[in-house]
Amino acid sequence: MSLVFLKNERHFTRIAVVVSKKVVKSAVKRNRIRRRVYEALRINFDLIPKEYDYVFVVFSKGLLTLPFSELEKQLGELVAEAKVCYNKE
Repeated sequence: MSLVFLKNERHFTRIAVVVSKKVVKSAVKRNRIRRRVYEALRINFDLIPKEYDYVFVVFSKGLLTLPFSELEKQLGELVAEAKVCYNKE
């Protein structure tokens, strides 16, 4: 998974999750991956800085079976690597 972000002028956060047909052919499975990522982001939304646009691009169908705690950890690491996140402290 990768993250693309850009500061926006709207004073609120926009988030998109992209899962292409090359990753998973089934629309049901692609939507399940999207829902899982959105839910993990919703739960940890207070750790993500506002006023940015985020696009999470999924490259692996492994997110379908990945435990939810691991998914949250991966998303946290992505945002931390981007150096735009707040500390949990």
